[in-house]
Amino acid sequence: MTKLFKSKEDFKNAFKDRMLGLRGKNMEQATEQDGYKVLGSMIREAVMGHWAATTASYREEGTRQAYYFSMEFLLGRLLESNLLNMGFLDLCREGLAELGLDLEKITEQEPDAGLGNGGLGRLAACFLDSLASLGLPGHGFGLRYRYGLFEQRIKDGYQVELPDCWLQEGNVWEIRRQEEAVEVRFGGQVRVEHTGNRMVLHHEGYEGVYAVPYDMPVVGYRNQIVNTLRLWSAEATGSGRSLEQGCFRRAVEYQHAQEAISELLYPDDSTDEGKRLRLKQQYFLVSAGLQDIIRAYKARHGSVSGLERKVAVHINDTHPVLAIPELMRLLMQEGIIWERAWKMTNAIISYTNHTTLAEALEKWPVELFRSLLPHMYEIVHEINERFCKEIWDTRPDCRDKLAGLAIIADGQVKMAHLAVVGSHSVNGVAALHTEILKHREMKDFYDISPEKFNNKTNGITHRRWLMMANPHLSQLITSAIGSGWIRRPESLVALEEYIDDASFLEQLQRVKRNNKEILAAMIKADTGLSLDVDSIFDIQIKRLHGYKRQLLNVLHIMYLYNRLWENPSLNLTPRTFIFGAKAFPNYHLAKSIIKLINTVAEKINGDKRVRDRLKVVFMENYRVSQAMRIIPAADLSEQISTAGKEASGTGNMKFMLNGALTIGTLDGANVEIAEAVGRDNIFIFGLEAGEVFELYRRGDYRAWDLYNQDSRIRAVVDQLVNGFLPVAHDEFRIIHDHLLALNDEFLVLKDFDAYAATQEKAERIYNQRRQWLEMSALNIARAGRFSSDLTIGRYAREIWDIETVNRAGPGEPAPVTGSLVGSS
Repeated sequence: MTKLFKSKEDFKNAFKDRMLGLRGKNMEQATEQDGYKVLGSMIREAVMGHWAATTASYREEGTRQAYYFSMEFLLGRLLESNLLNMGFLDLCREGLAELGLDLEKITEQEPDAGLGNGGLGRLAACFLDSLASLGLPGHGFGLRYRYGLFEQRIKDGYQVELPDCWLQEGNVWEIRRQEEAVEVRFGGQVRVEHTGNRMVLHHEGYEGVYAVPYDMPVVGYRNQIVNTLRLWSAEATGSGRSLEQGCFRRAVEYQHAQEAISELLYPDDSTDEGKRLRLKQQYFLVSAGLQDIIRAYKARHGSVSGLERKVAVHINDTHPVLAIPELMRLLMQEGIIWERAWKMTNAIISYTNHTTLAEALEKWPVELFRSLLPHMYEIVHEINERFCKEIWDTRPDCRDKLAGLAIIADGQVKMAHLAVVGSHSVNGVAALHTEILKHREMKDFYDISPEKFNNKTNGITHRRWLMMANPHLSQLITSAIGSGWIRRPESLVALEEYIDDASFLEQLQRVKRNNKEILAAMIKADTGLSLDVDSIFDIQIKRLHGYKRQLLNVLHIMYLYNRLWENPSLNLTPRTFIFGAKAFPNYHLAKSIIKLINTVAEKINGDKRVRDRLKVVFMENYRVSQAMRIIPAADLSEQISTAGKEASGTGNMKFMLNGALTIGTLDGANVEIAEAVGRDNIFIFGLEAGEVFELYRRGDYRAWDLYNQDSRIRAVVDQLVNGFLPVAHDEFRIIHDHLLALNDEFLVLKDFDAYAATQEKAERIYNQRRQWLEMSALNIARAGRFSSDLTIGRYAREIWDIETVNRAGPGEPAPVTGSLVGSS
């Protein structure tokens, strides 16, 4: 960066010129929003040369490239990330300060991109960052949602959903590529013609929708590599039947119906129309992306021959699984016979499974599938027929399993089955999760094709979740072990030398306290609630779901409150419980749990007798930018899912990297965190996955027995409905019934005793400050193995077969050297 300007004055002058040219204002008139727009435009312009050069080098060198298809990319804010990765961060911060602007306030003007919901999208975003930072030729394909999931507001304790208008002020990072639009076809009729080994589809009477790409740069860390996230937006073609009828009103309705495909992330699928829209979204994404890939390949090579040697396509969960029949369609459209097209498709496509939950393993009613996507149905039907015949012919020992293996069965198209059959690689996202897939959830497929299955434990990008989120901790680490960890995060292990260093631990404690003060100030500004920064900050931030067991957490808080009421002199270390979560609008149990958390918070925070010892905070509208303030302040990280239900988790890794200690079950990546730090440096409790499975299998669990036997459990469960809480008696009847009448599906009551005991253990150790800090330091030191750089390296070598491209030349990667000075 220092090569760009003789001094900060050059940057400041360029900024002032751009402010005048772009916004028509001088510095005295400029707002923070103006500052964001101006700085964002300058950074994007600086990126452009390297973006174009990266794309050109991939094309000219015939580089094998990977394409990551995902319905979600939960990016967070990009301005600070791009400044960091380009090496501009310090100069811009200092230069703007001299102009009277605060870089932090400017970055806060950027909305979180409404392109994701939870861990699936955050993982995809980390992977893109790692691909670019490692110089790997890999790109993302997603949808450009006009609205995100929703903006959450809490009114009278209830979640209220408002539109997430993240594009209201435009998106400074995107470039519309109208000239590269493709058509995606829905509905109509399909006539199948078999000619020799060829299957020809004649698709007639369809409705076409334009997929218009918007490109966003993915900037690598100081290596001049800029990959691409291509987002598709749906636009009416103008050729629909409603337009041909000449009715303006119908024309507008038709346009809106077509553009609705990319209007909203995860439309409500509780209705047939909602299911239809979700399926439309999924096909729209894969058809647009694959057409784009094949068009680019043919432009260079003239045909699709050899496509499998230059292209890897990865499908992130079951949402993009239609990539398999769509790629078959496109290859056969190029004259490739079925057998050859199938081999190519299988060689190109790989699949990550993210769940063991039945409701997340998508299944579509045959009639819906066939009416909306008749061309896809014909191909999927053919895949199913051939697959079942192959099993019948070659595996007589598996004939009795065919009904469970079939892709189309019981009136449904089973997307996870299609994914396994059509991919050359099927990976889980944590060691435990992969073993569950191999030996339980997908056992029959594993028995047939064990070579397909492998594990790739999830990871996180330390650039965002440590360097950006926790700069003071980053500086402390660098002062101790040098800066090598930035490029090689596994070298954080060198911090182990400082675990018994009193000076280092004292500084670590100061960093944590400072982060707690920052979070407390933010909560005070948002809610008016004052927090004790010497209290234990016990934090659970994640999507609200029954299996994630926020309910276990809040019932335990109610138990602590009861203890204080029974014994006001109880020696209880002050606790601040912090929650952040969104519940899907049609998930009534989850929304009731949000109401419960807020009701408990109201009661406890308003009780003068306990509020200096217990506080409960529910942080509204949880999102990436908020998480970056919460996680560095955490003392205790709640990872308490029902064992066997959480595929991996990445929040657990982010907390660990920032020095929080984990209280959790042996579920997902918690298992590997426990292995990394040792059982003495993590708080593990509760049933293990095998015990949970056996309990479900036997069917002899009785929640009522625990209710009757344990007075603590009986007290808090009764308090849901007996008037103890300041709500109508039936307000939390749904939760009460879930625990007792419906027999506690996620074993909240079963693990309550072990959870309460482990919380007491965590409290005791927290008060042994030296021991707690040593455990915290060890967790940081051993968190490097969970870097997404390492995870992506394994994907690149073991699944995609792509190699690093170093445009910066030999030695250390160079900083970006594009100019920030340019035309307005």
